[in-house]
Amino acid sequence: MFENPGELTDGDLELKLADFAHHPVHKVPTYHFRMVHAATREDRGSIRLSIGGTRHIEMYAGHIGYSVHEAHCGKRYAARAVRLLVPLAQRLGIDPLWITCDPQNVASRRTLERAGAAFVEIVTVPGDCIIAQSGHPEKCRYRLETSASPPFPRRRRSASSKRALSRCVTASSTGMLQP
Repeated sequence: MFENPGELTDGDLELKLADFAHHPVHKVPTYHFRMVHAATREDRGSIRLSIGGTRHIEMYAGHIGYSVHEAHCGKRYAARAVRLLVPLAQRLGIDPLWITCDPQNVASRRTLERAGAAFVEIVTVPGDCIIAQSGHPEKCRYRLETSASPPFPRRRRSASSKRALSRCVTASSTGMLQP
């Protein structure tokens, strides 16, 4: 089931394969990558791609999970890393990608929109699920098509949108929200 991910880079950000293993919680094969700055080789965070169409993955855990180191939040590394995984997901036959985040995590919600994912719904996580037991009773579900996925979306922002995003990034860097 392992497929060599090949080179995953946008020139500035590289995804370096750290591990491919059965995820102990989500119970599916999972690629684990480090997000690395191409020039400095400095670690920026991590991202995973879980393979499988289980209800747990599609509804609550998502195919993709990411974390950006606090010093590098707000620089769009997570959105770019998600986009870099799309060709690998295509080769693995994953379409669509389901990605989840907590409803109150505005920074992650914005990240998924930047990556081109579409918000679908907010779901209640069953109480017997480890995700709910870990303090995450609800999840936003986002859908990212891989079969006809366009290049990284670019949008112009209005002044009010930029101010709102600035407040979000500030809240994230103060620990009120997780990136």
